[in-house]
Amino acid sequence: MKPASSFPRAFKDVIYTVLGALICGFALKSFLIPNNFLNGGIAGISLLFHELYHIDIAWPIILLNAPFLIAGGMHVNRKFAFEMLASILLFSLWLVLLLYPIVTSDKLLAFIFGGFFLGQGVGLVMRAGCVVDGIEVLALYTLKRSSFTISEIILGLNVILFLIATFKLGLETTLYSVLTYFTASHTISFLIEGLEEYTGVRIISGKSDEIKLGLVTDLGRGITV
Repeated sequence: MKPASSFPRAFKDVIYTVLGALICGFALKSFLIPNNFLNGGIAGISLLFHELYHIDIAWPIILLNAPFLIAGGMHVNRKFAFEMLASILLFSLWLVLLLYPIVTSDKLLAFIFGGFFLGQGVGLVMRAGCVVDGIEVLALYTLKRSSFTISEIILGLNVILFLIATFKLGLETTLYSVLTYFTASHTISFLIEGLEEYTGVRIISGKSDEIKLGLVTDLGRGITV
């Protein structure tokens, strides 16, 4: 039964990756690039290179992600690295081949919908088990050698990026870029986690049976043993 059930899942993952990369390209070309906005991660660094040196954004996306592809193959597995390579190349291909329309020059609309569509695209790719930004791989690598969480590492790297952007592009552009980043981040969280927000608690105790009984019967909570 496994081969029969795995095919629909693999097909769905391919659709999510193709559609997610397409939406990411739409967010960049139709909202962020025309308004000189950045985002966090490798995409944000690529946008900064594009703004400063006027090179096609597809090239820095590929080149800057290359070290993380190698790191992903070494520290995760080859399957992950291959899927990451496929999603990044597809993302870059859409950026080069498709003529995305410029939707708006209104900065408020640009950061809201640019961040929303970017988060939606990244979220779909993540739902397929892929990534289009190697910053997560760097965070995982750094996590093993420090006491910081992945979120703290990514936030720290993005703070450095936005500080550089402030000196190069101006404070106003950076502020809009920060808003774009938070809009994208919340959209990703919504797409991955759904509407429900919950707190999970891991309990390790020698009296696990009594705790289990109390949680289920007295508090009515769901548990996993």
